[in-house]
Amino acid sequence: MKYLPILVALMISATTVSTAAKETAKSTLRKSSAEKTATMPDEKLKEEAKRAIDRGLHYLRENQAEDGSWSKNVGITALALRAFLESPRKYTEDDGAFITKPVQYVLSHVRQDGAISGEMQNLSYNTAVAITALQATGNSGYREAIKGGQNFLKNHLIDEGEGYSKDHKYYGGIGYGGDERPDLSNAYLAVESLKATALDPKDPTWEKALVFINRCQNRSESNDQTWAANDGGFTYMPGYSPHDATASYGGMTHAGLLSLLFAGADKQDPRVQAAYDWIRNHYSVDENPGAPNKQGLYYYYNAFAKSMYAYGEAEITDGKGSKHNWREDLMRKLISLQNPDGSWVNSITKWWEGDKNLVTAWSVIALNLAVH
Repeated sequence: MKYLPILVALMISATTVSTAAKETAKSTLRKSSAEKTATMPDEKLKEEAKRAIDRGLHYLRENQAEDGSWSKNVGITALALRAFLESPRKYTEDDGAFITKPVQYVLSHVRQDGAISGEMQNLSYNTAVAITALQATGNSGYREAIKGGQNFLKNHLIDEGEGYSKDHKYYGGIGYGGDERPDLSNAYLAVESLKATALDPKDPTWEKALVFINRCQNRSESNDQTWAANDGGFTYMPGYSPHDATASYGGMTHAGLLSLLFAGADKQDPRVQAAYDWIRNHYSVDENPGAPNKQGLYYYYNAFAKSMYAYGEAEITDGKGSKHNWREDLMRKLISLQNPDGSWVNSITKWWEGDKNLVTAWSVIALNLAVH
C-alpha cells in the first residue's frame, strides 16, 4: 500500500497535464480562428460589394454609345470593357453586343505603328489599357493587335533609340505620347499591360523601365537623383510632384509598388519594402494621402486595389500598429460613395475625375479585385 500515494499523485498529475493540454489546444484553435476571421472578408460585405459592382456595370451599359464606346474615348472604353470582363459574373463576348461592340470599337482604332488610340496626345495610355482589355477577353484572335500594342509601348519607351543615355533622368520612362516628358503614371500602366499580356520576362524593356521607376522613388539608396529623400514613397516623375515639390503621395506610391513587382522586383526587395512601409504609414481609404482636396481620389482607389492585390497580403498593419483588412475597408468606402444611379464620380474634377464613365470603370475594377 506504500505505493498508493505515489500512484494517486501520478494520476492527478496526468489529469492536470491533460486538462492543460486541452485548454492550450482550445486557446490555439480560438487564436487561429480569430486570425482567420480577421484576414477573410466578411461574406455579407462581399455580397453587398458584388451588388455594387452590378449597379456600376448597369450604369455603364445604360450609358454606352451606339458604337459600343464610352465617352467616345478608346482608353475609357477599354477600362469599362475590362470592368465587365473581370467582374464576378465574368462577362464574355458570348453575352452580346454590350461586350462585342466595345471590343470592335477598340480594334477599329489600331494604328499602323501598333498604337491603339483615337487621339495623338494619349497614345501610350490608351494603348496600354486597350491591350490589357483585349487580353482579358481571352480571344486568341486579338493576338496580333496585342502584339502590335506591346511593340508600340516598347518602342515608345525612352532609351538610346531616342538619343538618351542611361544616366539621363528620363531613361526608361514613357509618357502620354503627345507629351515628350515621361511620368510614372504612364509607366505603371505600360508595365501593367506588358505583364498582363505576358511579355517575355527576359525582354530588356523590364530592366530599362526599372531604371525610370527607381528614379521616381524617394529612396536615395536606389535613386541616383540628388533630390531623392528617404520616405520610400513615389512621386509623379523624377524631381516633380503635382502637389508639393518632390513629395511622395498615395496614387503614385501604389503605382510605383505595382510597377516594381511587375517589372521583376520580388516582395523582399528593399525598394518594395520601402514603398510598402510608406503605404502602411499613410494608410487611408478616406483620401489620396499627400494630395489635397481629394484630388485623384478614384485613381488612388484603383491603384490601391491593384497594388495590394499584387502584393498579396490580406491585412495591413499601419504605422500606429492598427490592423486593416484592405479589402473590407475599400469595399465599405466605395459602396458608401456610389451614387443612386450606380455611378461614381469625384466632385474634384481634376484629371478627368468628373467623367462618370471613367470613374465608374475605375471603381468597378477596384471592387472586382477586392471581392476576388
